[in-house]
Amino acid sequence: MADHQEASVTLPSDPVSVRQARGHVARVLAEWGLPDGSDTAETVRLILSELATNAVQHTFGRSPVFTVDLRLERDEWLRLGVTDSHPRWPRRLPADGRQDHGRGMVIVRSLTAEYGGGLVITPTEDGGKTVWVTLPWPSPRTRD
Repeated sequence: MADHQEASVTLPSDPVSVRQARGHVARVLAEWGLPDGSDTAETVRLILSELATNAVQHTFGRSPVFTVDLRLERDEWLRLGVTDSHPRWPRRLPADGRQDHGRGMVIVRSLTAEYGGGLVITPTEDGGKTVWVTLPWPSPRTRD
């Protein structure tokens, strides 16, 4: 196997694109040996859904597209990045049981920590940002 594999898709900042991004991620993960429906694949798709939804809903038209990047590094780590061109970085919102939105990053951070991964946000050249989530890639023995 190569040192790493990469896949990327750029989609319009439209709510229907979130579903398209999930489908793209599911196909790529399956090609890389992680079957759709496994716990890890479902977790990656949930994280992707939250990040893509943020890229669509919270850029207020200032990012006409968003990009999803997947990188499998040395068959050990999966990196998932969602890039948009809006300058505002995600913020932690106070926990409020009455809110019906705004918990996306709480979910992402929680799932990432539960799986032993990490989350970083990096600036892009156009003034936007990429939210990167890194998760351990399941070995053939531990795939669910």
